[in-house]
Amino acid sequence: MSKLPIAYVDVRFCVHATEDLDKVIDAVQNVLPSDHIEDVTFKRSNLEGHYGNPITFFDTRIKNKDIVRALVENISANLSALDKEELDRTINRCVEKGSLFIRLDKQVALKGNIKFATSDPIRIRIRFRKNKTENVIQICREIGMMT
Repeated sequence: MSKLPIAYVDVRFCVHATEDLDKVIDAVQNVLPSDHIEDVTFKRSNLEGHYGNPITFFDTRIKNKDIVRALVENISANLSALDKEELDRTINRCVEKGSLFIRLDKQVALKGNIKFATSDPIRIRIRFRKNKTENVIQICREIGMMT
């Protein structure tokens, strides 16, 4: 990957009233490249859930190519073979207009691992410089995110 084929990465997550804010932040920091944690700043918003429960929403857009590269490499290196196979099978549902959308398990991330999740995840959007799905698939294979 000589020239980075990724424009930016968005990271978003919610902390519900029943969750420990510090633990969720630790989980997200475990996904981020350890040598760039201080370089990533999240915007924080206070929201209200369906039943009036407080929700804290965090999001950021990472444009720095070194941080983007390190983040994508960290995710690729730490995904299990099963998750890579799952992405290979479902990638057409995960790609839209040049962006790959993945969801990572907060509980697993808190333990220092990376695994796909479906509910209450850390949401990652990887925006590629090329818009065609076949280009995104090729790049995902090249960076080791798929089998």
